Amino acid sequence: MNGSIGSKGYNANGGQKQVRHASQPILNNGPKHRPLTLMRRCRGVACVAIILITAFTLIVYIAPITTFLVRLCSVHYSRKATSVLFGMWLSLWPFLFEKINKTNLVFSGESVPPKKRVLLFANHRTEVDWMYLWDLALRKGHLGYIKYILKSSLMKLPIFSWAFHIFEFIPVERKWEIDETIIQNKLSKFKDPRDPLWLAVFPEGTDYTEKKCIKSQEYALEHGLPILENVLLPKTKGFICCLQELKSSLDAVYDVTIAYKHCLPDFLDNIYGTDPSEVHIHIRTVKLCEIPTSEDEVTDWMIERFKQKDQLLSDFFIQGYFPDEGTEGDISTLECLANFIPIVSLTVIFLYLSLFSSVWFKVYVLVSCAYLTFVTYFSIQPPQLICSQEGGIQAKKAL
Repeated sequence: MNGSIGSKGYNANGGQKQVRHASQPILNNGPKHRPLTLMRRCRGVACVAIILITAFTLIVYIAPITTFLVRLCSVHYSRKATSVLFGMWLSLWPFLFEKINKTNLVFSGESVPPKKRVLLFANHRTEVDWMYLWDLALRKGHLGYIKYILKSSLMKLPIFSWAFHIFEFIPVERKWEIDETIIQNKLSKFKDPRDPLWLAVFPEGTDYTEKKCIKSQEYALEHGLPILENVLLPKTKGFICCLQELKSSLDAVYDVTIAYKHCLPDFLDNIYGTDPSEVHIHIRTVKLCEIPTSEDEVTDWMIERFKQKDQLLSDFFIQGYFPDEGTEGDISTLECLANFIPIVSLTVIFLYLSLFSSVWFKVYVLVSCAYLTFVTYFSIQPPQLICSQEGGIQAKKAL
């Protein structure tokens, strides 16, 4: 929709103030950047079929080994093995976006080093923002270690719910009295500095729409907060909880701002390659010492960061780019193929074993599916039964 949508509100002292929606065009209902041809549709369906089949076979055959048998001996090596598998499979998505669909990824801001333990927070323009963070993590060599806080309803999706569980994503109910305990419990198990971790948080809590923007602006007006046009007011409790749980082991905090050129894409646009034409990702490094300690101060600090994001996006919609472009290069086609070929080869082997080999492989598949369903439904992570050398040393010191 072009132009702005406005409604009037009043501030605390009775003065009238305009509540305005973002001035940039929202082109979700406009023409796609590329037409949805029969070729694009068939190619997209084929790509999704490959991604789903590879996900199913790899999870069913390998996940019980890495997340159960290995985990009984070492949580650290279980996560490492699972993350290698996860990263190889996830690399299929950037391969689809950048090499097959020819979506241009433009990185700007600061050129960040490949840190092991990162907390990043981003604006939430559309339902697929989180997928383009994979392109950043791939370039930094930590694709397999990226994790999200997601809606608990997504844990009901077939196959994907297994993946979300074994990769230790954090499902929440969007009720803080429930979610606080869930987040604390999950993150308390991620304090080993040997375990790489990229935890992505979207403080707005939901994706951006015109209706949500107006509601956010009205709330801001009532409470004397900044009127933001291109982002929603951030909800900070989740970020504060993540920061408190992980701060002692974090290597970096990244402030990420995402914008799309031409249209805001949805999931099918991503699959078919009709949109977006360009994805722009602006990155700023935040020093841990710059983040306040008290909850109220962190809230004010986060609102100020989102005020800066709002200005960045306003400038982007006028100029068509973020400042300081070119901080990251293109992904390597050879690297993508080096991941694609083993993943597809393993999938073909596993499918052959399941369909044409011994009946025991069919039994294994059934037992594996039952195991994955059980541990996902009850949110169970097997414990480490064998004490690590580091744990033994710490125990002796404690005595």
